[in-house]
Amino acid sequence: MTRPIELLRQGRKEELWQMCCGFIGLSLEEFMAIQKRLLLEEIELLKNSELGKRVMRGAMPETVEEFREQVPLTTYSDYLPELVGKREDVLPTKPAMWVHTVGRAGEYNLKWVPLSERFLYEFVRTAGGVGLLASCNAQGDFLVKEHLKTLSTMASRYYGSGVVGYLMQQALGFDPLPSNAEEMTFQKKIEAGFKEALCQGLDAFGGLPSILVYIGEMFKRGAISVDTRFLLSHPKASARFIKGLIKSKLAHRPMLPKDLWSVKVVVGGGIDSAIFGKGVEELWGRKPLELYGGTEGGIYAVQTWDYEGMTFIPNLNFFEFIPEREYFKWQLDHSYQPKTILLDEVKAGENYEIVITNFHGGIMTRYRPGDMVRISSLRNEKLNIDIPQMVFYSRADDLIDIASLGRLTGRVIEEAVENTGIAYVDWVARKELIDNKPALHLYLEPRDEYIASEEGMAAAIREQFKKLDRKYRCNFYSLIGNMETVLGLKPLEVTLLPQGAFSSYMTQRQAEGADLGHLKPPHINPSDEMLSLLGAPKVVVEAAPVTEAERAAA
Repeated sequence: MTRPIELLRQGRKEELWQMCCGFIGLSLEEFMAIQKRLLLEEIELLKNSELGKRVMRGAMPETVEEFREQVPLTTYSDYLPELVGKREDVLPTKPAMWVHTVGRAGEYNLKWVPLSERFLYEFVRTAGGVGLLASCNAQGDFLVKEHLKTLSTMASRYYGSGVVGYLMQQALGFDPLPSNAEEMTFQKKIEAGFKEALCQGLDAFGGLPSILVYIGEMFKRGAISVDTRFLLSHPKASARFIKGLIKSKLAHRPMLPKDLWSVKVVVGGGIDSAIFGKGVEELWGRKPLELYGGTEGGIYAVQTWDYEGMTFIPNLNFFEFIPEREYFKWQLDHSYQPKTILLDEVKAGENYEIVITNFHGGIMTRYRPGDMVRISSLRNEKLNIDIPQMVFYSRADDLIDIASLGRLTGRVIEEAVENTGIAYVDWVARKELIDNKPALHLYLEPRDEYIASEEGMAAAIREQFKKLDRKYRCNFYSLIGNMETVLGLKPLEVTLLPQGAFSSYMTQRQAEGADLGHLKPPHINPSDEMLSLLGAPKVVVEAAPVTEAERAAA
C-alpha cells in the first residue's frame, strides 16, 4: 500500500493531497456512503470476536439501522478488564500498537486502546492530512516538504496525544528536535530541542495549546536559557540569536520564539484550543490548526486553512450524535438509552454528545468519549466543503478536564472535600470560565454551624488536591499549580449555595414526578437549569467562540 511519504518524495503533490485531504471534497452523500460501508465491514469483525459479541450484548445486526437499534451505547467500563489487561485474543483483529491516556483516579490509572495495522495505515494518512492543512497558505496551497525540523512538544508515541505527532512524522518525514526526545524528561527535551533549533532552524511543532503557550512563556521569561559558551561554539545559533534579539529590542519587548523562527506548521488539539490559540499565535507567529480527536478513535475532525469550524473525517470512525435534549434525559435517568442521529441529520447551532464506532478492526463500539460538540454550520460556504462543520463545546460525562491539563472524577473531588473537614450538605462541580480562564467551579452548601469564607474553602480543598495528586497521580494540582503563575489560571473557585439549596431542589424534582433515584442533581457537570434551581448565581460555562460562519447564519 502506498504511503504519504512515498508520494511526497516523488513530488506527486496532487496525489498526496487527494490521499490525505481528499475527504474535504466529498459530498455529504459520499461521506455517508463511506461511513456506512466501513461500518458494515466492522460489524462482521465484531461478530467474530469475543469482546465484540459482549459489548453488542449478543446482537447480530445485518444493517446500519439494526446496529443502531440493537447495540447499546458503551463507555470504557464496558471493556474492562480486557483492555486494561491488554488482552489481544478477545479483539476483532490483532493490535499493531497499544496507546493510552489518563484513566479514572482510584479505578484504573491508564486507559488502554488497541490500534490495528489497517487502522494505523488510515491514521497515518489522516495525520499526514493534518500536517498538509496546517501548512496551507490563505489560498489553500500546502508548503510541506520532507525533513522539516519539528520541536518535540508532544507526549510519547504511546499516548493518545503523542501518537498523532508520531504518525505525522511518519507520513511527511518531519525531523524531530531533539532526535532522542523520547529518552528525555519534558524539561530536558524542550531545552535540548531549543538548542538544536537554534542551529538547524525550526519549521513545525504541535501539541496542547496551553502547553505551547507555557513553553513560549518559559522562553519569554528566560526559564529556557541558552548559555554563552553554546552560542560561541555554534556560529549559526549565535547569528540566529542575535537577529532575534535585535527584533525584540526594536519591538520594545522580551524576545519571543517568533523572533527566532518563522514556523510553517503549527497543530493544536484539546479542549483548551479556544482559550490558548491566540496566545500561541502571539508567541510563535502562526495560528495553530485545531484538530479534534481522542485516544479511543484517533482524529475525528480538523480545521482547514480558513481556521473556522472543523470538518469531520470519514474513514476512522462511524459517527452518531446524541441531541442535547436526549443527553439531559439520560443525565436525569441513567437507565434511559439516548436516541442518536447521524451526520446528515444534525442541525446548525445545536449541541450533541458524540458517539463513535472504530473502523478497521477497532473495538470501541457505539462508544461515548464524553464530549459535547456544536455544529457551527451545515457546510463551509467559503471553501465549498459540503460536510457539517463543528467546534468543540464541552465535556459531557462526569470527568472534568481543566485546560487539558488535569482530569478529575467526582470521586476525587468528593474525597478532597471530605478530607478538609468542612461541614457541608452536598456539592456539585463543573468547569467554567472564570475571568475568561478555565477553572473547576465547586458549588457547596455548608451546614448551619459551619462558618468560612469561599476563599478559605478553596485554599483548603486545593491543599487536599495536592495530597490526592500524590496518592492517585491524577495530575490536577501539580500541573495546574505549575502553570498558575505562568498563564494566570485560577484552578479552583468555590461558591457557597444558600441554606436549603439541595432540599429545595429535591422538593421541586419530586413535585415534577421524578422517582426517588433521580431527585438529586448529578455531582459532576450540572446543567444551567440545575444550578438555577440550587440558587447559584448565573455563570459562564466554557464553550468555543462563535465562528464567522455562525454569525453569518444568524
